[in-house]
Amino acid sequence: MVSIIVPIYKVESYLPKCIDSILVQTYTDFELILVDDGSPDNCGIICDAYAEKDKRVRVIHQKNAGVSAARNAGIEAAKGEYISFIDGDDMIHPKMLEWMIQELESSGADIVSTGLTSFHEDTPTIENWG
Repeated sequence: MVSIIVPIYKVESYLPKCIDSILVQTYTDFELILVDDGSPDNCGIICDAYAEKDKRVRVIHQKNAGVSAARNAGIEAAKGEYISFIDGDDMIHPKMLEWMIQELESSGADIVSTGLTSFHEDTPTIENWG
């Protein structure tokens, strides 16, 4: 099982797309740990709503302590064999976990990293790092 940890602070407008991209993964043996790092917007409410709909989702609410503390809180709560970090303003490909698990199992590696595509709503620029 994979534990996916999402530290969350002031990402209300991006958060549903982030969570939705995780919940539609083709590899489904995961838990999603949403760490609301004292976000002053509606992030905590959004997280709780997803947890009510999907048993794979758990929410941690804490006072704002920064992204590292939020990730550490997620690590402490994690039950998976593997851990993945996704930022609250990111979206992932529907097969990302499947591809990563396949790579781990076929290579015997302890760590797998991915490339990324950066896109911006206010510009047509797309940058790829692979």
